[in-house]
Amino acid sequence: MASEEPEPVAELFEVTRLYQMGTNEVRALDGFTFTFRQGEYWSIMGSSGSGKSTLLNILGCIDRPTSGTYRVRGREVADLDDDELSELRGTELGFVFQSYNLIAQLDVIENILVPVLYQDDPDPNAREHAEELAERVGLGGRFEHRPPELSGGQQQRVAIARSLINDPAMILADEATGNLDSTTAMEILELFDELHDEGKTLLIVTHEPMVGERADRTLRLRDGRIEDVIERRGAPV
Repeated sequence: MASEEPEPVAELFEVTRLYQMGTNEVRALDGFTFTFRQGEYWSIMGSSGSGKSTLLNILGCIDRPTSGTYRVRGREVADLDDDELSELRGTELGFVFQSYNLIAQLDVIENILVPVLYQDDPDPNAREHAEELAERVGLGGRFEHRPPELSGGQQQRVAIARSLINDPAMILADEATGNLDSTTAMEILELFDELHDEGKTLLIVTHEPMVGERADRTLRLRDGRIEDVIERRGAPV
């Protein structure tokens, strides 16, 4: 008997995103329909211009569809005002970027705590939680260091800890190992594996096959549409 299907985290229905490039209209996403569920680990792959970054921006509520419907945990994003959208990004979504996006003037713990600053009712134990996360990603003893004093791999560890501070439903990573050497990249991927094993939902945009194949599933895009869905490691369909 098949096990009960996990709950949807992100649902897209006939999502289209159009951009005007001079006199040309570009369909970055073209009638895209898909559901990402709790605990799944996806890599999103495709050639340049396939729609990977546009999809990630819509999933992260950084951009909005031109048409179609996007829901996060059942909440329709189009119905949210700017404050509600900011709250949704802060509580349900965690971000890890290729360029780390840390604040140079803040130390490790302060950078991890940045998403907490946008919450109306922040956790009074947030700093203690940030220190636990910093320890967890291997930054014990570096709490007071600022980004310029850290290696690229250490900065990315800060970014991963920051993405976890509000216990989000989904972690979105955009070329998260792109600026790292192979050894450090493997350490970051092992951290992602651990998060997946703990039940986190991960979506990782990458152009690197080695990174993409770490995920249980791969969504390949082409011209804003789904070209292929690959299952591996015996992941449940």
